[in-house]
Amino acid sequence: MQLVKPEQVTEWQGRRIDVRDYDEFLTERLEGYECVPMRDIPNQARNWDKQEAILLMCKAGMRSSKAGAQLEQLGFRNVSVVDGGVDAARSCGLKIIRDRSQLPIIRQVMIGAGSLVLAGLILAHIVHPWFIIASWMVGCGLILAGLTGFCPMASVLARMPWNRQTSCPTT
Repeated sequence: MQLVKPEQVTEWQGRRIDVRDYDEFLTERLEGYECVPMRDIPNQARNWDKQEAILLMCKAGMRSSKAGAQLEQLGFRNVSVVDGGVDAARSCGLKIIRDRSQLPIIRQVMIGAGSLVLAGLILAHIVHPWFIIASWMVGCGLILAGLTGFCPMASVLARMPWNRQTSCPTT
């Protein structure tokens, strides 16, 4: 796997894949990238030419490196990763497309979790002590998310109408 400097991505010839989740991709992206979230790479890659040059990008380079390793295990030999991801591309002055003013899911989770904890504490103080269970449950959910990488609140929020996307645009 090769590293490509952000300044070189405009001249890249081949398939350009952004491995971030749809909500991140819709918030900001570079032109010419196809959104294929990292979790979908193994299934989507079955339809790709293994000889084609593939350039992967994410926010900072970690997920795209992992996705590149997955592709190499599947037999792809011409895989490259944008060094520093979208963050580095932005700092180099590349044009970033911003389509959506909506908050990313992770920030929605933070707002929701904080609100539920605060509401549980206030209600436990004013109404009945048993409302503290709401805060306890949110804390357990956050611990679960941290340990497993699965966040139930994020899954629920992703299904909300304001977060639904029928397809992931390619630009």
